[in-house]
Amino acid sequence: MSAVTTRVCRLYGKGDIRIERDPVAALEDGQVLVRIGAGGICGSDLHYFQDGGFGPIRVREPIILGHEVAGTVEALGSAVAGLRVGQKVALNPSRPCHQCRYCRESLFQHCLNMRFYGSALRFPHEQGGFRDVIVADAAQCMPVGDHVTLGEAACAEPLAVCLHARSQTDDLAGSRVLVTGAGPIGLLCVAVVRLASAAEIVVTDLQDATLAVARRMGATRTINMLNEAEALESYNADKGTFDVAFECSAAAPAIKAAVLAVRPRGVIVQAGVAGDTAVPLNLLVGKEIAFRGTHRFHAEYAEAVRLIDSGAIDVKPLITHTLPLAEAAQAFAIAGDRSKAVKVQLAFV
Repeated sequence: MSAVTTRVCRLYGKGDIRIERDPVAALEDGQVLVRIGAGGICGSDLHYFQDGGFGPIRVREPIILGHEVAGTVEALGSAVAGLRVGQKVALNPSRPCHQCRYCRESLFQHCLNMRFYGSALRFPHEQGGFRDVIVADAAQCMPVGDHVTLGEAACAEPLAVCLHARSQTDDLAGSRVLVTGAGPIGLLCVAVVRLASAAEIVVTDLQDATLAVARRMGATRTINMLNEAEALESYNADKGTFDVAFECSAAAPAIKAAVLAVRPRGVIVQAGVAGDTAVPLNLLVGKEIAFRGTHRFHAEYAEAVRLIDSGAIDVKPLITHTLPLAEAAQAFAIAGDRSKAVKVQLAFV
């Protein structure tokens, strides 16, 4: 009998993406076979495709991309409880070891042996979720209701990133918040901040199209830094205005703008990732600003699924394009054009 196979979206190197077939592993105890329905192209996927990696992380062998995925349970291994065939699930791509020093300290996002779908950080690389069917641990499967589309459920991963970013701050109720960069992470930060009852949410970007989505997500004001940068400068008066800034672009000018606009003893949460980047340390020190990094998530994934399932956060405005897996190369090209796209997803049909 021939082995069961699945289509996969595999990257061989910069710009070289291929749809191929791989065998499907047999189910083991505690595992679930999930038929993937939707997968979002993340910034890291895009960096792998456009540049062959980002920072020191390079693609050194063919890798199946994708970590923002959701699907339908197709089969259950033994010893699986709480899931049923036909159930929609979001798949948590994060699999910490639960044994290293950071896992023992409950800092699971810093696991020394982390296995994360579609990541080239380790070698051999961790293969990802852009495939028709995948064998996953039951613990990775977070059920959603039938009223939630698989495209919406696939947004749980970037939403979890933003919920973890929010955890780097104090209570945001009544606060004034700046979000620099209106990509998917910036836009979901807007939704999270709005849910936290911030009084004012100002969003900056270079594209009118993404700023329009920011207003739909809850921004009280948007500023296009290409043609109205002076509008942000008014927030710099008297050492700054904003209590908190979520910096989601990793661009040196945006980081400086955030430092200028945040008030003394404010907080900047750095969500955007890049290589070595200039930071105005004199202003950080002089204004006693807390500059905090934020990395992935852990418990926030379940919270993200709950917020999407309940409708507390509507992720639909983010999903601007959906293309079939066979058109993956075109999907990646569209995802690289921020004047047109926010979140591009692959449909597995």
